[in-house]
Amino acid sequence: MSAIPANAAPVTVTVTGAAGQIGYALLFRIAAGDMLGPDVPVRLKLLEVPQAVRSAEGVAMELDDGAFPLLRGVDVTTDARIAFDGANLALLVGARPRGPGMERSDLLEANGAIFGPQGAAINAGAADDVRVLVVGNPANTNALITRAAAPDVPAERFTAMTRLDHNRALTQVAKRAEVPVSQVRRVTIWGNHSATQYPDVFHATVDDRPAPEVLEVPEDGAGWLTETFVPTVAQRGAAVIEVRGGSSVASAANAALEHTHDWVRGTPVGDWTSAGLVSQGEYGVPEGLVCSFPVISDGGPALGPDVARWSVVEGLELSELSRARIDASVAELEAEREAVRALGLV
Repeated sequence: MSAIPANAAPVTVTVTGAAGQIGYALLFRIAAGDMLGPDVPVRLKLLEVPQAVRSAEGVAMELDDGAFPLLRGVDVTTDARIAFDGANLALLVGARPRGPGMERSDLLEANGAIFGPQGAAINAGAADDVRVLVVGNPANTNALITRAAAPDVPAERFTAMTRLDHNRALTQVAKRAEVPVSQVRRVTIWGNHSATQYPDVFHATVDDRPAPEVLEVPEDGAGWLTETFVPTVAQRGAAVIEVRGGSSVASAANAALEHTHDWVRGTPVGDWTSAGLVSQGEYGVPEGLVCSFPVISDGGPALGPDVARWSVVEGLELSELSRARIDASVAELEAEREAVRALGLV
């Protein structure tokens, strides 16, 4: 383990929904250094709703009992202003799930009541180098709402998690090619974190060979790609719920850690990952939408004034199939934006 500088200032990490299952799976790994590295001390701020704060206090007790060398303290609060005060990293995990009889508009309105105030609290008190990852679904539009409520924070600091979809796609390609996941590179998730997402292998490689060649995928995607791969990745969350009796937890926490680690430390040379970013018009995606793209990060200092940035990988040629699938997912994002606009949330 790397030596921890005695005078190193801790990074303040705020986690919402901290008493939930994903939060529980996430917090101990953050404290252990899995997210920011073995030489970066952290201070955790846990935000919970009043009815779950007692459970969050129990999680804080367990974190103390873990005696993590990197952990410089744990605070529990129900007040978003306190939770985000001085935050360098904000992981927005807690969200309102869709309940029986809820329409999509009801879900968006319920989450607007969560993510709007959190965005305002980030705007009011977070550190100048704050970076925000929205995990709670619908992640892309929740990120859009959060960003709209924080006008003084650069748009590039708001992201939505599609790393879990990306990881699912990597595994499906590796299984098809009968290789370790480490030999699969440059898979992309485009669009929304929903059933309309488009997992793309046309620019991927398998053991440094073009993935379409290895996987025997024709340009029109007929066969395995459209009949098996895309629906398997897009519907994996529902499949896990059906088999496990609950939603993805450890894999979601792992994806949040990997997203943040790569954002801060940089993506591997020669590879990219996927993340929902505020569009600047790349690939014809309307500006302002939070859309998943192929992205790289140049890394840099763990945190500080020279904040490492996600950059969209540009210049990729898109087949007719890819263009149509991306456009369909973007159309869903536009519809969601119009719905939250009608509610006065953006």
